[in-house]
Amino acid sequence: MPRIVIAGASGFIGRALVHRLRQKHEVIALSRFLPAQPTEKNLEWRQCDLFSLRETENALAGGEIGIYLVHSMLPSATLSQSSFYDLDLLVAENFARTAEKLNFKQIIYLGGILPQTGNLSQHLQSRLEVEQALFAHTTPVTVLRAAMIMGATGSSFQIMLRLVERLPMLVCPQWTATKNQPIHKQDVIESIVYCLNRTETFGKIFDVAGPDIISYRQMMQQTANALGRRRWFFSVPLFSPKLSRLWVQIFTGAPSALISPLIESLRHPMVATPQQQLEIPGHPFRSFSAALSEAVAERGSSRTSTPYAFRKSATRGQGNTVRSVQRFKLPKGKTAEWVALRYLSWLPKFIPFFLNIKVTGNVCTFSIAFVHKPLLILERSPERSDVHRQLFYIRGGILARANAQGNGGRLEFREALNGKFILAAIHDFRPTLPWFIYRFTQALFHAWIMDRFGHYLANWHDDKLKPGA
Repeated sequence: MPRIVIAGASGFIGRALVHRLRQKHEVIALSRFLPAQPTEKNLEWRQCDLFSLRETENALAGGEIGIYLVHSMLPSATLSQSSFYDLDLLVAENFARTAEKLNFKQIIYLGGILPQTGNLSQHLQSRLEVEQALFAHTTPVTVLRAAMIMGATGSSFQIMLRLVERLPMLVCPQWTATKNQPIHKQDVIESIVYCLNRTETFGKIFDVAGPDIISYRQMMQQTANALGRRRWFFSVPLFSPKLSRLWVQIFTGAPSALISPLIESLRHPMVATPQQQLEIPGHPFRSFSAALSEAVAERGSSRTSTPYAFRKSATRGQGNTVRSVQRFKLPKGKTAEWVALRYLSWLPKFIPFFLNIKVTGNVCTFSIAFVHKPLLILERSPERSDVHRQLFYIRGGILARANAQGNGGRLEFREALNGKFILAAIHDFRPTLPWFIYRFTQALFHAWIMDRFGHYLANWHDDKLKPGA
């Protein structure tokens, strides 16, 4: 039996999948924080920050098949100057690159059903980009796309459940008429198990869904009936994501970072395409009413009904940290190595008479006039860099606070989606300035600098730059 690595093992689907797979397989379960529980047979928990390529390589060592359940909608640092879709892309690139390096037999990715027409929301576009990032490497990939997943601690189900429980009257915006094809979590688990190491699923995309196509309003009405609650529903002819986010957050307690992309996606029908819907011989998928009954019963018997995504603190114990990720279109024919060199030559020219950068071997020192100590000291890591990825460790300077390993964070430039984009990322940076001052000075200055550098790359030509670049 192949040894299986589950990324996102502490989440809603991850925990159920760990329990199912360890009955017959050796499982390596990855989580940003190790759970407080004893070691179980055929199960090894490994702590891993998937934003770190080195940690990802260590965490995947010894595995043969990877199951990728990671989504980055929640903050991963005290301050995140990043969009969730850039974070998703970066983490997926790390996972796919490592699986390729370690000769994994297969990656299975659980994403979201995509509508056949119309512009995708950022949430669904991110799911598509993760697929593309995984397919861009040599490891065979199987993609399973699901709509709403039913389960007691599923975040989408809990949002719906709490609205029904807490509001005697529900005003239903236009998005509540959108069709969905929900699936029970156990049917998702069985779909993943069915595809494990099954060569006919390699390189394929499947929709996984229950038999019922139903609107969100109908789901809420049936939920009210299942709970024995009398509720009144009133339709309003508008789609207001901002207003919907506000009242959903107030009445469910779900984090805004989780609600916003989900609400934006509700304008799309989440219905399976019949030609690519997965069928498992001898396994009937549960109806919505059966899935609802099981989810409500499971919720009543569990000690806690709070979804992991509602409780999760991705920054506990780290102090004030910063993650900043910007995406730029990579000029044709250029590489991450070229971008890193351009950045180091462009920055002092962009801010003349103020900033100096001295490069000695692999060490880059940032300083300003009349200040004896350097602002930042960066050291390029030759063994962790290549033409498609350049990595610098922040070794010191008056603006950076070192951790126990002597680092103040790291800076990387790396290609994504087959060289279509470049990601410029700062990870785990710890400023020395008081946090309030940092937020409104150095942090804003860095965001502005990276915006200008992106403009510089967008206007790059090998012969000359466009005016104003």
